[in-house]
Amino acid sequence: MERPAWAPPGIDISVPSVSRIYDYYLGGSHNFEVDRQTARRAMEFMPGLPKIMQANRAFMRRAVRHAVDEGVTQFLDIGSGIPTFGNVHEIAQAATAQARVVYVDHDPVAVAHSRAVLTGDEHTDIVAADLRRPKEILAAPEVGRLLDLGRPVALLLVAVLHFLEDADDPYAAVAELRDALAPGSLLILTHASYEGIPLPEEVAGGTVSVYRDIRNPLVMRTGEQVRGFFDGFELLEPGLVSMPDWRPDRAEDGADAESPEDPYAFSGFGGVGRKA
Repeated sequence: MERPAWAPPGIDISVPSVSRIYDYYLGGSHNFEVDRQTARRAMEFMPGLPKIMQANRAFMRRAVRHAVDEGVTQFLDIGSGIPTFGNVHEIAQAATAQARVVYVDHDPVAVAHSRAVLTGDEHTDIVAADLRRPKEILAAPEVGRLLDLGRPVALLLVAVLHFLEDADDPYAAVAELRDALAPGSLLILTHASYEGIPLPEEVAGGTVSVYRDIRNPLVMRTGEQVRGFFDGFELLEPGLVSMPDWRPDRAEDGADAESPEDPYAFSGFGGVGRKA
């Protein structure tokens, strides 16, 4: 297997990564052959996976614009992945010169590529850290430099919580982050679920098995379970819904407009909550 010149040193290119698989679904180029093979295996069971990822990105862009509309100009994006078109800082900075963004990811390729993309941007930075250890995220010097936690922050957990098993206590991780945020802060969240997928659960479960085989379990939670992550937040209208159904009026370009006729776009949930 040929090692790409851009691959950071020390990375085992024979081990797949969910960040790089996600990059492949979105048409990116920062992925290895093992990631592409894994993605294609997952798509054998759920061929609409790229459409689901596109719906995730479109939801995120609409939610970021809404945050700016509410006067929130600080963003903490955990599980940010490999930068692609329409990143949080690009959307936020296009809306306000006051935008400050901190990305967080534990994948070395995501961190290295983010650093390269963000070179020269004094209002955006990347932290190499894991959602399972929120204290480390909150204590990161990049967070201290760019974000004032005494003012509202938009916390983004987009397509990341479903990679935390119950044993990781994801609800406690979200609660710890919530408690560190000021009133008026927003939680912007998406999560995978069997609910809404246009396939029998036993067929869609084949994709779950593929992720389990690469030791990155994909946890499909019910709407009620996903709603539990919003404890301490008031869900904004229209509530926890399929991603294309969350304020489609906030779409500003073709990249934000999911195809209503594509049923895969309606898989999983998206929502935004405000801390009281």
